[in-house]
Order: sequence, then C-alpha cells, then structure tokens
Amino acid sequence: MTEARGLTPQRVTLQDVADRAGVSLTTASRVVNHGSRRVGRSLAERVNKAVAELGYTANLQARAVATGQSTMVGVVVHDIADPYFSSIAAGLIESLDAKRLLVCMSSTSATERAEREYVALMRAQRARAVVLIGSRSDDSAARDALRAEIEAFTRSGSQAVCVGQDLLGVDTIMPDNRAGADALARALAALGHREFAVLAGPRGLLTARDRRDGFLTGLRAWSIGLDPARVVHGELSRDGGYEAMSAILAAGEPLPDCVFAVTDVMAVGALARLRAAGIDVPTGIALAGFDDILTLRDVYPPLTTVRLPLKRMGEMAAELLLSGSGTGTGGPRVLPVPGEVILRESTHPRPPRSTLAPPGTIR
Repeated sequence: MTEARGLTPQRVTLQDVADRAGVSLTTASRVVNHGSRRVGRSLAERVNKAVAELGYTANLQARAVATGQSTMVGVVVHDIADPYFSSIAAGLIESLDAKRLLVCMSSTSATERAEREYVALMRAQRARAVVLIGSRSDDSAARDALRAEIEAFTRSGSQAVCVGQDLLGVDTIMPDNRAGADALARALAALGHREFAVLAGPRGLLTARDRRDGFLTGLRAWSIGLDPARVVHGELSRDGGYEAMSAILAAGEPLPDCVFAVTDVMAVGALARLRAAGIDVPTGIALAGFDDILTLRDVYPPLTTVRLPLKRMGEMAAELLLSGSGTGTGGPRVLPVPGEVILRESTHPRPPRSTLAPPGTIR
C-alpha cells in the first residue's frame, strides 16, 4: 500500500484483507478469528497471505464491543516481586497462553480497595475473566465492596477466580494455611523445640492470621504455650522479616529455640538478621518458613518450610477458568490445596534439655 506524503496512513481493515484474497468478508473473518466453521485450505492460505502482505492486525477492542467479551484475562497479585505470587502467576499464564488468551497483570497493594478498582477496570475493558491471587483482609466493608464489583463483572457473562480464602463467592483455589502451620508446629515440637517466636506478618491479613493460629494450635497439642510478646507483626517481605527478627533479639534473653515466619520471604530476612548478629542457624536459633518458594534453593542452611504447589495452583486456577463458571451448577467450586511439611537443616533436632550445655561451656 502507498500513502501520500503528509497524510495519515489508513488502518488496514478485514474488508481490505477479504478484497485482496478475493473472498467474502465472512470467510476472511473465519480464518482470521479462528472461527468454529472450517474454511478450505486454499482459501485459508489466500487469506493468510493477504494478512501478511497488508500487515493486518485484528482490532481486539472492536471485537470485544461486537461480542461483549474480549480474550483478555485480568490477573491481580499483591506483590509480583514475591516468588509466592510470581510462581502462581507463572503457572496461570502458561496455561492461558496455550489457549491464546491475553493476560493483563497488575501488582497492587494487599487491599480489597485496590483489587476492586482493578476489577472495575477489567469490566470496562470487557475482559473475559479476572483472577485474584492473594489473601483477604479483615476489612469486611472493603471486602463486601469488592464482592459487589465482582458480581457486577460476572453478571456481564465474565468469570472470576480467586486464589486465597473462600470469601468472594467465586471459584476458589484455597491453600490450607491453618492445617499446614499446625502440622509444622507439631513437627518442630517433635524435634525437641519448646521455646518459640512467630514472625506473624500484617495484623489484618487473613493468610498471616490463619498461619499464626494454626501454628499455635499445633503447639497446644504438645502443651506448649507462646508468650504474646513473641508474636511480632511486620510486612510480608524480606525487610519485614529482618525487622521482626530484630525485635525478637532486642527483647533479650532468653532467646527462643525456634522462630516460625509465616512466609519464606520473611524467613529469609530473619536469617539475614541472625547472621548479622552472629547467631548460627540452627544451633543458636532454629528457623522455619511457609510456602517453599524457589528462592530457597540458594538459601543456607536449607530452610524448613511448608510446601505449597505454587505453580500448580496457578494451573488449577486456569483450569477453573477454562472449564466455565461453577456458579450455575450448585455454587462456586472450592478446591482445597494441602501443604506438606518439609524438614531441612534450619531446624535440626534439638538435644534433650538435660544435655544442653550453657553457652561457652567446654565439654
């Protein structure tokens, strides 16, 4: 195609493709949009050749207006820098890409208000679906507003899937945080640990709360109490773990036998703080986390944790999305995901207390 100097180039239309290929507009549309009705090989080759020669690209916005829905899937995570979220997102994106769906991802603060704004944006864009990856908070008013926005989104024929707590009335992949932390506490107690501290994450975040409460339940099964002063809240980040561990150390003696961080990312920060203080892990203080993120492959000593199949959780969310909404067949589908306790070198068995020598004692 040629254009006059100084004139705005004209957008190539599907009609231009049809004219160049010598076929009807309907035939061209079936080839370009991969329609359900098959087109003969020779006609399809002519259309594809015309597409290449003209540099045609489909107007997805116009298609969304015409059909009421696009091929876009909105995905919102709380922190894309956190391997927990990026691993889940990776499994989701790979599965959706195989189905030629376009993923539009956003990293928001861990608040329902930010998520609601993103869902509203996806509704305006006529997205096919939204996937919310992250914890709910204890802000019930904000959660209700998010749920209302999701209901408006799904009434238009789109879908919503959540990875987190089952609190939004949509298909949900639900990690069993409480049971996983319970099992971890029992395993650590069985190793001989008796004095614990918990790096508990933000106060209002339900995932952090579930893991803390599950851990306390596991300790009670061994008749082990936990001083409330040793439950330290902070951000779900490396720096949050570093600062929370600093608070534990600043409280002075006696130090805990073992510290549980409600996420591996916090545990990595806690490990850095212990190393800075010259405290060996696990002989000085044992340390455990939760999630089994890929980053742990490079952490020394290897970190005890609760393994969640993060990438598989993303794939499961995609499977729910691709199989259609479950709300019309008896309500939303909820798929629990159990955790698996993985004991590593950061929590070696503690010797019986009768055999523990005071610091500096030579045996």
